[in-house]
Amino acid sequence: MKTASLNTLAWQKLKGKKMSFSAFLFICVCVFIAFFAVPLSPDKTPMGNQMHLELATLKPFTKITFLEIPKTIEVNTPFFEGLFFGKPSKVKRIPISLFSEIKNGLNYFPYQSDLEQNYIGAYNIKTQTFFFGTDKYGRDLLSRILYGIRISLSVGFIAVFISLVIGISLGLIAGYFRGRTDDLIMWIVNVIWSIPTLLMVIAITLALGKGFWQVFVAVGLTMWVEVARIVRGQVLSIRELEYVEAGKALAYKPFRIIFKHILPNVIGPVIVISAANFAAAILIEAGLSFLGIGAQPPAPSWGGMIKDHYAYIIMDKAYLAIIPGVAIMSLVLAFMLLGNGLRDAFDVKEK
Repeated sequence: MKTASLNTLAWQKLKGKKMSFSAFLFICVCVFIAFFAVPLSPDKTPMGNQMHLELATLKPFTKITFLEIPKTIEVNTPFFEGLFFGKPSKVKRIPISLFSEIKNGLNYFPYQSDLEQNYIGAYNIKTQTFFFGTDKYGRDLLSRILYGIRISLSVGFIAVFISLVIGISLGLIAGYFRGRTDDLIMWIVNVIWSIPTLLMVIAITLALGKGFWQVFVAVGLTMWVEVARIVRGQVLSIRELEYVEAGKALAYKPFRIIFKHILPNVIGPVIVISAANFAAAILIEAGLSFLGIGAQPPAPSWGGMIKDHYAYIIMDKAYLAIIPGVAIMSLVLAFMLLGNGLRDAFDVKEK
């Protein structure tokens, strides 16, 4: 009879936990949306940054009629670049309230204007529903939210990757070699651990400069200490087991023992901590963007959206700050629930 592997058993346990598995499916949907944000967004321009100041702070489900006039100069964008990053609009969009067709054109009233204008030439009339309303610059909020998933997931993924590379490497070396090597690495870990995370992230961000990529590095460089401590603790117990001693007796090189025999056995706890770090990275990025030192405009960061609209909370347009806040909360909660599910799934003591 073939015995199921530990990974298969862990996957079966995870599927048995409805909340954690639902969180996993929600994260998968978010990843899909992030990958295909442009085709799914009503505003397919780069970063969903098409502005109509006269449409500022429209309420959700508002319908607006647009007069679309072809542009005389078109910018050719490669297909895949346009598919994943968006492309400039080929038409000039003018929001209108009323219009009447005339020969070879139309007469129209611009949105919230009593001055009638006319246009002669090729045109198209389209109606768009702003399901989440518009922000204070007249941009489609739904499109900005969908694009914002990319920034949150990208920061989480890159930051966690950086933290895993540094944390696992130092944790393995400290736990296996012990002695002065362990003392030195743990001294560095304790020094970094003693510095408030947000303060250190702000300091690194200011040193590297404001920007999208700087946030990745800043967040990643502050999250590796917890990974290093957990990996070191696991290695300290594993290095005393028989198969490690057998590797030493066979004169295997230390790094072969570390990376081929010890590392696979510490992956479980590392996956669990990675899920928690992913959630923390999303929160830190949102906090940095709210403070103005994270992703810079016009990048559609959820934290930046809250910063732009937090004053509207005391008005009848609180949704401008609540919607990105709920998006942050939902994604962070999903990763925390997934982390709890992974913790139980990789717990060999749980039946």
